[in-house]
Amino acid sequence: MPSTSVPIPKKVTAPKHDPQIFKYYDWLVSSFVAILLVSNIVAPKFIAVGPLRFSGAQLLFPITYIYGDVFTEIYGYAASRRAIWNGFFANALLAAIAMIVVALPPSPEWPHQKAYETVLGFLPRLVIASLIAYFFGEFANSYVMAKMKLVTDGKHLWTRTVGSTVVGQAVDTTLVMTIGFAGVMATSDLVNAAISGYVAKVLYEVCATPLTYLVVTFLKRAEGIDVLDRETNFSPFAR
Repeated sequence: MPSTSVPIPKKVTAPKHDPQIFKYYDWLVSSFVAILLVSNIVAPKFIAVGPLRFSGAQLLFPITYIYGDVFTEIYGYAASRRAIWNGFFANALLAAIAMIVVALPPSPEWPHQKAYETVLGFLPRLVIASLIAYFFGEFANSYVMAKMKLVTDGKHLWTRTVGSTVVGQAVDTTLVMTIGFAGVMATSDLVNAAISGYVAKVLYEVCATPLTYLVVTFLKRAEGIDVLDRETNFSPFAR
């Protein structure tokens, strides 16, 4: 097991290292999945800030892209892929169980069925939109992050954290708004919400850059590793 006393992280090729041997990887994946689930629960509410419109999910969901950056930067694309799949199946399970529980007949003495439906009554269309957007957005983010790290030889972290978010959030926002709300919202409102959400997510990442640097620096030294994806299979379905 890598020593926490390693002063300078060792650059290695990703496939030689299993993320399960590291101290913080499992904790990071668990908190990543928790943030995804909370984001899905609060997502149906739209918040007005002047002329701008935001989903409640945007309070937390952009953090998942910071997690994606950390997974790829520290542990490599393969480890990020594992975390993304964990999040995908957790989201799918939440949506499926919520829809089943909402559909089951309530107890006669329980008066909160309508309120419960409002909060947890996931619509199949929104579930599909969310899962598709999450899948393609997260993988686009991690792929760009890994490739930019190779191009920069591990230098200039801010360029790849911001660059990967610009791409990943563009994919995510476009897919979730188009699949989930086209034909339901007026086109002008849909475009407003999509642009507002996208700009807010990218700015979120930019503002969080100093924190990302601190987390990345700590983890590289604590884990004693700094992965470069030179020999990685970038297919989302590789094992």
